[in-house]
Amino acid sequence: MSLTFRKAVEADLPFIVRLLTDDAVRVTDDRPDEPFHPRYVAALRELGADPNQLMMLAVLGGETVGTVQLTFISGISGLGTKRCLVEAVHIAPAHRNKGLGTQMIDWAIEQARERGCGMVQLTSNKKRLDAHRFYERLGFLKSHEGFKYYL
Repeated sequence: MSLTFRKAVEADLPFIVRLLTDDAVRVTDDRPDEPFHPRYVAALRELGADPNQLMMLAVLGGETVGTVQLTFISGISGLGTKRCLVEAVHIAPAHRNKGLGTQMIDWAIEQARERGCGMVQLTSNKKRLDAHRFYERLGFLKSHEGFKYYL
């Protein structure tokens, strides 16, 4: 069965926050017991108002099964190559290992093409070795070392 995609709305926050926090590989200040916390609501509204951001839900047979966030970034390098940054790629545990992640990434790549991007990029926590193998199977290259500076 094929996934469909729709923009996330506030009523989806319990699913989104739970899925993202259950999959977290580092300690965060997230509050899965408060999915309508004002900061989550504000973040989703900000994403929805920005035409270069998509916070999407993957739906399978009417059931929400995953999340993916796309950010479209203009740049100068590569003769002005536009990039698509893929974030928050998560599938609900009961639906993993069924090919849905591949469908999700294929969809993200198609969105990038439609927006004129010449590159799709993402980061993955170094502890998520299964995810790394997954992305490499899809043709992603480990071309850069990522860095984070938390404020």
